[in-house]
Amino acid sequence: MFNKILIANRGEIAVRVMRACREMDIASVAVYSDVDRAALHVRRADEAYAIGPAAASESYLNIPKIIDVAKRCGADAIHPGYGFLSERAAFARACRDAGIIFIGPPAESMDLMGSKTRARQAMQKAGIPFVPGSAGGIPTAAEAEKIAASIGYPVMLKAAAGGGGKGMRLVRSAAELRSAFEGASSEALRSFGDGEVYLEKLIEDPRHIEIQIFADQHGNCIHIGERECSVQRRHQKVVEEAPSPLVDSAMRARMGEVAVRVGKAAGYVNAGTVEFLADNDRNFFFLEMNTRLQVEHPVTELVYGLDLVQMQIRIAAGEKLPIAQEEVKPRGHAIECRVYAEDPENNFFPSPGKITRLITPSGPGIRDDSGVYEGWTVPLDYDPMLSKLIAFAPTREQARRRLLRALNEYFVAGIRTNLGLFRRILVDEKFIQGDLSTGFLDRMLSEKPTQHGKQNDELRNVAAIAAALFQSNGNGSQPKNSSVVNGCASNWKKLAREEALRGTE
Repeated sequence: MFNKILIANRGEIAVRVMRACREMDIASVAVYSDVDRAALHVRRADEAYAIGPAAASESYLNIPKIIDVAKRCGADAIHPGYGFLSERAAFARACRDAGIIFIGPPAESMDLMGSKTRARQAMQKAGIPFVPGSAGGIPTAAEAEKIAASIGYPVMLKAAAGGGGKGMRLVRSAAELRSAFEGASSEALRSFGDGEVYLEKLIEDPRHIEIQIFADQHGNCIHIGERECSVQRRHQKVVEEAPSPLVDSAMRARMGEVAVRVGKAAGYVNAGTVEFLADNDRNFFFLEMNTRLQVEHPVTELVYGLDLVQMQIRIAAGEKLPIAQEEVKPRGHAIECRVYAEDPENNFFPSPGKITRLITPSGPGIRDDSGVYEGWTVPLDYDPMLSKLIAFAPTREQARRRLLRALNEYFVAGIRTNLGLFRRILVDEKFIQGDLSTGFLDRMLSEKPTQHGKQNDELRNVAAIAAALFQSNGNGSQPKNSSVVNGCASNWKKLAREEALRGTE
């Protein structure tokens, strides 16, 4: 087993990996940019090293700097978290060349699955069902027009090297295709340094369901159930849950078997996620594979009783999978919200700044994977995720109610957050029924919230502010016989004293 692991990331995922290391008696090493000098992951690490300015290209994406720190501190392995360098085959190769274990898949698997077009071609050979469209990249708009005409509109143009909605265009008619092709290609080139795009048939109102797989270095590969990720905004996941309200045991077995075939076809090792589009008739199609740990991995951990980060570390160290496929059994239900420093009332504009007050929820079945603390300043330079709030309960309805309760306890002052958005989602009738699709959130946001809902949110904010003030003022303690609470006259004490005086007259 490793003695020391460097975490090439920041925020809540870096803290999460450090916790796994501490439980395994492995020393953890943080790296940080100038703006992250006081960040939580730096405080939680056993060692921490500066790697450059705030710009990610000069710090968290700078492979030579990170490898240099790993060598200097004597790290045996590097965990990339997600985002940044987690899916860069060049980083995995740099680790290997430096004699440092990369906690993730082989670079060759990342090369194959990192390109959507190469992945589609490989999956076609392996007999994996995928959405009709071009098997490879499309060189010209004219070629795209031919393919679109053959499979029928509407279609989606997607960046071969991309993700997160970058280089993606919905095309509903031939008249739109040429300009959409040029726009998608140029955006892909700006975002990923690769302008290649491919085309696929649009599945109207699909569900986005993913399967967690794990493979060891001894030829074993299993799936660990599914996650429902249909609640999205601009192709970015907002709420995730496990199991999916759509998936029954038969569908889970079929999807899991296909996901394992995908992993084996890619020569995969470690944690990976195979993503599918599905319809309400339980037909599903391969979409892509993410060659890393997912943001939403906690819901799988809670439902299956496994520590996926520790599994990653043990597999990278050469151990076999700790569980066989027949032992993988779901229990209960988990729902996760991604809490961001952003303003839903202002087109979800980022809201950096100092967190002047922070009250986090707790209680039965609540997990808050956080990367922030009260008094810290959220920088503008990176993804504005603050934490992931997860509720676990025996049933989906209990988990939903538990998460709603936790959201009502959550309070952040000094910056704007999307906490109110989650309260709207969780009380939406379609969400309650599990009637979800990738268009669910856009439709919900197009509807104005009820006045009752607005008033409830305002009351919650007032209550949270009052609780924060009460707590910050010595937990409400007052001098003996005082009738003032937090600077305000206590009306019930005043009335009681008046009544007592009347009794003596």
